[in-house]
Amino acid sequence: MVEDWVLTPWTTVPMIALSAMAMYLALIALTRVAGIRSFSKMSGFDFAVTVAIGSVLASIVVSKDPPIFSGIATLTILFVIQIGFAALRCRWDFIGDLADNKPRLIMIGHIIQHDQLKKAKMTESDLMGKLREANVLDFSQVELVVAETTGDVSVLHTDDRDMRVADRLLAGVVGADRYGARGS
Repeated sequence: MVEDWVLTPWTTVPMIALSAMAMYLALIALTRVAGIRSFSKMSGFDFAVTVAIGSVLASIVVSKDPPIFSGIATLTILFVIQIGFAALRCRWDFIGDLADNKPRLIMIGHIIQHDQLKKAKMTESDLMGKLREANVLDFSQVELVVAETTGDVSVLHTDDRDMRVADRLLAGVVGADRYGARGS
């Protein structure tokens, strides 16, 4: 019984290798057809599909059920859904609005926008970690911090106090009007 949890019969290793190769080749082929967006994090939907693809790959490679062709069919369906959804998002803005979070301005200069931080479901500790990741050494370097639609955090920083972030970069960012109203 314990051996089943630890050991794999040598006869299954070639099948694992075959499954891995087949799924790898299918993944390459589908990525070539669908494009590199297949693994981007441009939206939360893209990230969810990427996780689903990884889950399908793992389950096909390490078990005989579901079979390889079911895995390839599942991957193909996920890629078709992603391509279709991306096309719909490009054609009709409201589809993206329904599926995607809005980017939020969570910090202006040294001032944390607590209401937006809360709506982004982030804590001050999360924010401080992102500032450290962005190599911010002092709050005076921070111009803006944006919680992006993907869950990433963009830290826009500068040592030049006269430089401002272009309005176009803040298009669609919730709370961007606060930056414009800052008057510095």
